[in-house]
Amino acid sequence: MPDPDNEPASPPCQAAGADDAYMGYLGHDDLLAALNELLEAERAGTKVAVKSLHAIPGERYAQLIHRIRDDEAHWCNMLSTEIRRLGGTPSPVTGAFLEKAMALIDPYQRLALLIRGQGWVVRKLEALRPRARDDQLHRALGEMLDNHRHNIDLVDQLLQGAR
Repeated sequence: MPDPDNEPASPPCQAAGADDAYMGYLGHDDLLAALNELLEAERAGTKVAVKSLHAIPGERYAQLIHRIRDDEAHWCNMLSTEIRRLGGTPSPVTGAFLEKAMALIDPYQRLALLIRGQGWVVRKLEALRPRARDDQLHRALGEMLDNHRHNIDLVDQLLQGAR
């Protein structure tokens, strides 16, 4: 006969039903706040790319800015969709990064700052992904992370060639 005093207080079979924060994941409100922070940054990146289209110093730069603009807009859409799916409201705010980037006149300096912003997003995603319990969101953030890393590599190549 099992000893009731020796029974685990929290059987492993009940772990799936435990609160996210209890299991080491972000709680619902914290997760939505992190996603909105990323959305604001992506919105700023989109606007920087759009405004940088008119300062095109060459075809390779133009292609890269178009790619970044399209990617940033895609991730804004994905984040907004995920925030709504999780029961939140997407932030309408544009991150302060926009003003900093647009203060730079030189398109290559602006591109370098834009890609540093993508590096910030990479670091945020690396910290956020393991703490997101939702499988669909986890996959989407992984795709976003891979895309940002790829864009960083492309810009690094362009900027090395521009020097």
